[in-house]
Amino acid sequence: MLAKTNLQSKLERVRNRDNSGEKLLDQIKTIFDQVEDKYNSIQSKLNNSDDVDFNDFDLDLLESKNVYHISHIQKICIDYRLRFLDSSYFKNEIPFEAIQKIKNLEQEHETELKGFKIMAPSKLFKLENADDPLLFAPIGNGYYYLIHKWGNDLSPFRKLAMWPFKCFENFMLTVFITALLTTSLVPNGFFMDPENSGTEFFLLFIFMFKWIGGVALYYGFAKGKNFNEAIWKSKYYNA
Repeated sequence: MLAKTNLQSKLERVRNRDNSGEKLLDQIKTIFDQVEDKYNSIQSKLNNSDDVDFNDFDLDLLESKNVYHISHIQKICIDYRLRFLDSSYFKNEIPFEAIQKIKNLEQEHETELKGFKIMAPSKLFKLENADDPLLFAPIGNGYYYLIHKWGNDLSPFRKLAMWPFKCFENFMLTVFITALLTTSLVPNGFFMDPENSGTEFFLLFIFMFKWIGGVALYYGFAKGKNFNEAIWKSKYYNA
């Protein structure tokens, strides 16, 4: 009976014929060193700010679904109270998949990418005094290329929850509606004669509006908060 062919043994024999074990390990080490050097180079660029708003992409190789204008990014940041800042301000670890995608893009486009930006909630950035990150690289003329998205999706209620902080008008409308609802919960005649319920409601509403608005504004100023329209590109937590 003929012995069955062991493919692994055959493969090892062919490999050993071309390379000794030590030579092969040296080659592998060289490859790993090159990969590590490239990884460290990309990580360094992500950790350091580059005042760059253009990368030499090959436009024929770009995927249109990943191209966004700064106005698109601005709208999402304002709607969901997010920041769009240099990757150097990002305090969490950027996943290996993102770095690998940068490396692949650099090879495909034969260029070195710089000026990375990240869109994410404020808590994920190291902000100076004054949930799902997206990594971008600038293309030029206000356009950005989405490289990688990671983490969990935002809560479906985040846009609604952040609507009052979008701008001053939204804030005042929220205070108005809250005061109106709070006033309606007070029984008629609780403070005045039932015959004067209209006057009572109006006076109580004015009081509620001033009280709720005052507390909200005091809390906002005390915490250094600002509206979404003002902070989406700010590197300061109180500006």
